Amino acid sequence: MYIMDQSKTNNIVLQAKSISKTFGGIKALDGVNLEVYKGQVNAIVGENGAGKSTLMKVLTGIHQQYDGQIILDGHIITFANPKEAQKNGIAIIHQELNLIPYLSVAENVFLGREFISRLGLIDYKRMYGETRKLLERLDLHINPRIKVSSLRIGQQQIVEIAHALSLDTRIVIMDEPTSAISEHEIKVLFDLIRSLKTQGVAIVYITHKLDELFQIADSVTVLRDGKLVGSSSIEDVTHDDIVRMMVGRDIKDFFVKADAAKSEEVFSVRDMCLAHPRRHGDYVVDHVSFTVKAGEVLGLFGLMGAGRTELLETIFGLHPKISSGYIFLNGRQVKVNSPTDAINLGIGFITEDRKLEGLVLQMSVASSISLASLEQTERFGLLSATLETQLAQNYVERLRIKTPSVKQIVENLSGGNQQKVIIAKWLATNPRILLLDEPTRGIDVNAKNEIYRLVSELTQAGLAIVMVSSELPEIMAIADRIIVLSEGKQTAEFTLSQATEELIMKAAIPKSFVLQHSSTL
Repeated sequence: MYIMDQSKTNNIVLQAKSISKTFGGIKALDGVNLEVYKGQVNAIVGENGAGKSTLMKVLTGIHQQYDGQIILDGHIITFANPKEAQKNGIAIIHQELNLIPYLSVAENVFLGREFISRLGLIDYKRMYGETRKLLERLDLHINPRIKVSSLRIGQQQIVEIAHALSLDTRIVIMDEPTSAISEHEIKVLFDLIRSLKTQGVAIVYITHKLDELFQIADSVTVLRDGKLVGSSSIEDVTHDDIVRMMVGRDIKDFFVKADAAKSEEVFSVRDMCLAHPRRHGDYVVDHVSFTVKAGEVLGLFGLMGAGRTELLETIFGLHPKISSGYIFLNGRQVKVNSPTDAINLGIGFITEDRKLEGLVLQMSVASSISLASLEQTERFGLLSATLETQLAQNYVERLRIKTPSVKQIVENLSGGNQQKVIIAKWLATNPRILLLDEPTRGIDVNAKNEIYRLVSELTQAGLAIVMVSSELPEIMAIADRIIVLSEGKQTAEFTLSQATEELIMKAAIPKSFVLQHSSTL
């Protein structure tokens, strides 16, 4: 165990002492201690289910029933609700976005704290102006009047951050703030964090991207299975030390990609286009072509707005009226005009946003797994609970999904286990081609390792996989070939032996950005 230097006790602004929290007999937190320092980035890491988010919900008044004490500025305090925490200067940016999709960006940023004019009406002009200033600090140039539902998930993440900044807080909790934003946006966020530190703001920073810790964190606290493993100054630990504390075993035991036999070409896309919904004559996906062999992982890399997600959506039949191009299975041209067509052809699609697009959160694990393959659980035209349970139990064991029962509501699982349920749902359809959009987003290092192993097993069994990832080390570790997209166009293709991070990133940067910054590049 690594112990924090206590010489900075006077800078402690928030403490959690012996915090325990139980859900239905399961201990999510077990006597956890935490110290948050003024003007520092206090990082918290741990696997999915380690208790990080539960601890944050205790600190911000979302969970009011718990054992232990919260101490703010040296005084024991309890919060009856999140609004009380906000009044005391504590704000949280949730990993799973808490935005209202059909309100505008400005209405979300100032929800419940709207500016009121002298006439007692909402002062929209001031609200739009203040929102625009906040977004400019985060280098997001969008109209604050547009609905949040029209934004991509990374842009929504920036709006969440703007909301937290609008509260004028002195303790900001960031739960996986970079999980869905581009490299440029991450740089802007890190610059903002450094600025907040100089103003004495305390940052509690939860992440699974361990490389970020050594760029931005001052200290790190590790949780495992609801317990505190240790705390340390970031200068006193290595990447491997943190991984070892998180998972309880050595880094050498982690994923090494197994070679799979690549056989014949089974899937190809030619001249795939997706028209821009608002700009006539423009394309979100612009004449993209590729092939995939059985047993191969084709990686798709690009920055935000490159068209990666839209390409997968188009292949899966989600935009038939505004798309064109050709899809071939085993050399035979097929039509995919709907997700049903895709599923019947053996194409599965694991979407980026697991909660909005991948799951029905109030369903059980069993019902969630069988959702895309109901014919397997039917008997005499009716759903069979027995067959559904048998199907789910098979995948729970195969994917090592941590759940008390297949009857458990999927919303109650950790993020990593929710992702495994989605993977199980699509494997139950017996796909030949699997489209993976950011399959490890918001997942800890151990859960990532398990998914990498699963991808390796699937390719060895002969599946063809197309995988989108925003993390260069990940895409280079798992893919056999890599295609790069930029502004909807295919700009490069590399075999694994050819690929370097520099070459991939160079191909991913939009030409407009290169031209604007050519004098400084």
